[in-house]
Amino acid sequence: MDYAIVAFIIIILLAVVLVVRHQRSLKLRSHLMREAIRNHDFTFRLPTKGLLPGERAMQETLNQLGDTIHQQVSQNEVESWERLTRVLTHEIMNATAPISSISQSLLNRGDVKGTPLEDGIRAIYTTSRHLNAFVDSYRKLSQLQPPVMDSVYLADHIKDITLLYPEIDWDCSIAADTIVAADPNMLRQILINLVNNAVEAGARRICINTESNNQGQVILYVSNDGAPIPAEAISSIFVPFFTTKRTGNGIGLSLSRRMMIQQGGSLNLENVPQCGYHTTFSIILSCI
Repeated sequence: MDYAIVAFIIIILLAVVLVVRHQRSLKLRSHLMREAIRNHDFTFRLPTKGLLPGERAMQETLNQLGDTIHQQVSQNEVESWERLTRVLTHEIMNATAPISSISQSLLNRGDVKGTPLEDGIRAIYTTSRHLNAFVDSYRKLSQLQPPVMDSVYLADHIKDITLLYPEIDWDCSIAADTIVAADPNMLRQILINLVNNAVEAGARRICINTESNNQGQVILYVSNDGAPIPAEAISSIFVPFFTTKRTGNGIGLSLSRRMMIQQGGSLNLENVPQCGYHTTFSIILSCI
């Protein structure tokens, strides 16, 4: 009888210890999600292993909710930049157009040619033309045509892109029967933008692979071994006009994200690159 009581007490103590540990684990999950939301990081993925069925279902829902919030935030951000860009380009073009026209007229006057005024006026004209060209490039953000959705065989689509960059060591792992719903031309441009950025960062190896989530979507990962994105620039890489390069207009990633949102997907920078690479982008596409 004494042994039975001792065994019972031990079982009770073990049960208490397991419950306490489980509650601490749940408390830690709550803390991690709260910190992620506080830092505006809605890409959190907490594991469901070791949870009870109800808790597992709740965690899966929270993970999916994070995806939904992140996509909505990205869409609102893109729409806000689009409205701002539209206003800025309109106002700047209105201001520079007469400057360009007047300075060009002055350069054609006989009493200006060959005088000290010519160099100054020509500098004004050239600067206004460059500014017009610069601003005009950002009109692409607000003049995108609606996507023409089609069934895209992802492996074949990416193979065509790899042929454009024979100097790159490609590691592509995509099932031949993977079909996604996308605008082929937009998807091609997005991938080319990512590859061009990688090449400009000194990449020699690029890895492209996929995985499926429980929402009927395909996540396409594009990783490269080029110079990593500076930590202070990570939060701004999808902002129009922002660039870390000496040349470039800072439109590629912001335009690519907008094209993905138009197709009902998203484009994100992964917090942790895939093993062996310095930078990983993820593209979420609807699976067919």
